[in-house]
Amino acid sequence: MTGRQACSVHRLAGVTRLTIEVDDKVAQRVAEAAAERGVAPEQLAGEVVAERFRPRRKLAFAAIGASGSTKGAAEADELLAEGFGR
Repeated sequence: MTGRQACSVHRLAGVTRLTIEVDDKVAQRVAEAAAERGVAPEQLAGEVVAERFRPRRKLAFAAIGASGSTKGAAEADELLAEGFGR
């Protein structure tokens, strides 16, 4: 694939056509896997790319237990004595 364009992109109405070049062995494995699933190789490749590059979701629970206190583990005894801020 040296010296050749390995990828081209065309956009139309919210869908992008992405053309890639892969080794013959890779193409054969994709074709075999697609046949096993009963889909076209292009559909399988599109599903694999979509899954790999799906939007990352934000973790809603991140910092859910944040207390706002500046005290940490080093002050554990003091925190316990205070009743965890009660």
